[in-house]
Amino acid sequence: MSKLEIKDLQVSVDTEDGPKEILKGVTLTIGDGETHAIMGPNGSGKSTLAYSIAGHPKYTVTGGSVTLDGQDVLAMSVDERARAGLFLAMQYPVEVPGVSVANFLRTAKTAIDGEAPKLRTWVKDVNTALGNLDLDPTFSQRSVNEGFSGGEKKRHEIAQLELLDPKVAILDETDSGLDIDALKVVSEGVNRFRAQEGKGVLLITHYTRILRYIQPDHVHVFVNGKVAESGGAELADQLEAEGYDKYVKAGV
Repeated sequence: MSKLEIKDLQVSVDTEDGPKEILKGVTLTIGDGETHAIMGPNGSGKSTLAYSIAGHPKYTVTGGSVTLDGQDVLAMSVDERARAGLFLAMQYPVEVPGVSVANFLRTAKTAIDGEAPKLRTWVKDVNTALGNLDLDPTFSQRSVNEGFSGGEKKRHEIAQLELLDPKVAILDETDSGLDIDALKVVSEGVNRFRAQEGKGVLLITHYTRILRYIQPDHVHVFVNGKVAESGGAELADQLEAEGYDKYVKAGV
């Protein structure tokens, strides 16, 4: 079971001129087995939503609530949110020199589960996950994201998703910087995850191309820190044809 409920979420960020409101009352429910796509222009607050749910200290929640299966997410530390079942695939994964992919993945899995995975089965699981993302087993010996191509970074994020097995995956522009082959591989990984029982996906993107491979149940237009319109997959096609101009001009 998974149900992520966001109600009237308001978030600000500190600037040189004082606090600036970014999210202005976002309400969304990602139910069991649902995939929601959030689309919108640059600067509309899409990434702020993702990082606020994950607990990034840069952002201050000034109102509203976020719950996962009834648990108060905003009362949790970042690591507690991960253990509760939230996963964030970042738009710009950071380099961690000196920490191998293998050690990073095993440490993360241990932290999530509360006990270390059995080494024999874990190595097999890691190699399988990497193989599913067209990554060679030797990839696990490289330092996390150091010298990775854009495609390798994003495929590594989806390998983490497969191995950590959260309830809800928040994917922040996972398609950015991917060529068509990497896009297909990453999309297949997301589809494997969401095909499992009790999983939810919140997919943030600018473009419809990833939605050709990951079929959303719901599409939301995000403008000026709010959801301007919601609909089915057909809304993404409308946005592809017409853009965001009418929403921006309406000053939603």
